Amino acid sequence: MNVILFNSLAALAYGGVGIAILVVGYVLTDLITPGKLHKLIWEDRNRNAVLLVSANTLGSAIVVTSAILSSDSEIGLGAGLLSTAVYGLIGLGVMALSFLLIDLLVPAKISHMISDSEPHPATWVSASAHVAIGLVIAAALT
Repeated sequence: MNVILFNSLAALAYGGVGIAILVVGYVLTDLITPGKLHKLIWEDRNRNAVLLVSANTLGSAIVVTSAILSSDSEIGLGAGLLSTAVYGLIGLGVMALSFLLIDLLVPAKISHMISDSEPHPATWVSASAHVAIGLVIAAALT
């Protein structure tokens, strides 16, 4: 019974860290894109913004899941939670950096296309980079 209780509390704790990373990812994405994501997504129903936030969420979840799976149970719950948070933040930072680099290197500004009401193919480039970065960071953890 103690194992079930401990594992239940650990799952809740890891869930809390995962939610925190996803919230930070949303805020970070909001900071690097023009306009307010809340308005773009829920009021304007902007597909470009939805795609970018969805990809960021998936990339973040991939990193957090891999960090949880790679945390050694012998190091303890606290250290496992800390490593999950650190790796999650590293993943978010690298995703933000890739967004900014792509935006810098392409002829048009992806950051402005995301706030455009018309779906734009360049948003897929940035969204794919978010998921790809999540996979790369996840692979580095295994």
